[in-house]
Amino acid sequence: MTKNPKLTSRFEAALVYATQLHATQVRKGSGIPYISHLLSVAALVIEDGGDENEAIGALLHDAVEDQGGAKTREEIRLRFGDEVANIVDGCTDAEVIPKPPWFERKQKYIDNLRYASPSVRRVSLADKLHNARSILADWDKTGEAVWSKFKGGKEGTLWYYRSLLNIYKEAQPGFLTDELERIVTQLEEASGLCN
Repeated sequence: MTKNPKLTSRFEAALVYATQLHATQVRKGSGIPYISHLLSVAALVIEDGGDENEAIGALLHDAVEDQGGAKTREEIRLRFGDEVANIVDGCTDAEVIPKPPWFERKQKYIDNLRYASPSVRRVSLADKLHNARSILADWDKTGEAVWSKFKGGKEGTLWYYRSLLNIYKEAQPGFLTDELERIVTQLEEASGLCN
């Protein structure tokens, strides 16, 4: 179902807020400013027909996890409303420091995604697609060394993406899901872990 992707000053405010929140954060292993990921996820959501709340959720999907936990969630709720806060919550795998063990967090995220709203799944799918594209680009540059920056290593990371893909294929079919499957399959083939 395609929604109206009209953007207002709320989206602009969210873009400024996301830029401020993640100002010093960079992408894992690359040094690329983190806002590039948030912009890419928002673009994928908008191109997939997402509405403004989903686009804002995309900009802020890592804010609670990476930039302040419950305090940031409350700020998002006050500034952008319950729907955006719910999308961000659905895309958050941990908000406490130190984070729970990797496998436990990822399994919980997978379990929650099965029952998530279409809005949460759209933003989650855009997030995972952009991450998978980044992993593939890094794999092309560094080969197997790419897996060293992930707590789950090669096997765990590919298991996680394949598990998510199975949920998206059932609940969120379409171009983004097809694209994620193409990228995950390429990563599996390149790494010798074909399904």
